[in-house]
Amino acid sequence: MVKLPVPLRDALAFAVSRLTAAQVPSPRLNAELLLMFTLRCDRAYLHAHSERELTTEETCLYHQAITQRASGMPAQYITQHQEFWGMDLLVGPAVLIPRPETEHLIETVLPLARLRSTPRIADVGTGSGCIALALASELPAAEIQATDISAEALEIARANAARHQLETRIQFHQADLLEGLDPAEFDFVVSNPPYVGEAEQDQVQLEVRKFEPRHAVFAGLTGLEVIERLIPAARAALKPGGWLVIEISGTIVAQVRRLLREWNDVRIIADLQDLPRVAAAQKP
Repeated sequence: MVKLPVPLRDALAFAVSRLTAAQVPSPRLNAELLLMFTLRCDRAYLHAHSERELTTEETCLYHQAITQRASGMPAQYITQHQEFWGMDLLVGPAVLIPRPETEHLIETVLPLARLRSTPRIADVGTGSGCIALALASELPAAEIQATDISAEALEIARANAARHQLETRIQFHQADLLEGLDPAEFDFVVSNPPYVGEAEQDQVQLEVRKFEPRHAVFAGLTGLEVIERLIPAARAALKPGGWLVIEISGTIVAQVRRLLREWNDVRIIADLQDLPRVAAAQKP
């Protein structure tokens, strides 16, 4: 640890050096993000006040944050925040960190949902609540039910709904998939389920394997175990003509197509890297 008192620029340089040595991606970006978090300021402040000396408390907090990030802990779990669909969401180790790729799911649902006056939507495995909240913010007339098997995840989802004044728009349930919800009641079942296989572990980022909730990432040996249960459960929960929209990966896209062979209008939507990211299908 550097000697006190520490000018802001020196604290930043020390952090960049430490994160670089720990092989953290984008070390300067991470160092700046965590310093902004520590000082509760924006990037412009960092550059305009490089001579400003950190207090002892600020130095200790920053050192702790950098130590956590150097160990591989995602910056989002340190700051307890992540942006999704323009909303600032609370996150923690009980939930998967929302990712930009999941916004393709929202983009797939919205034009279909806007064709219905009062779309009824079930969000399965809601985690932080990011999908349910994004849809609630865009669809004022939608009725949304969100489930998760984790009580800790639901606490975070409810807190996010309250922060964005959407708590009256979404009903949260602790349940496995669609358990306890009425059959043939929904226009949409949406989900970002676990879809990574245990055999793919070595291809998953170390910080994901080490820090994000394993049950939200890995589905089982093949990665299809949850989706294989979700598809028939969704079929039972949907009205005729209702839509199932789920996040997937290229590894399982062929198997997902096979599982949806008795559905109508099966669509595979690619992400910005042209990789299969969303599967959508209509119940006959």
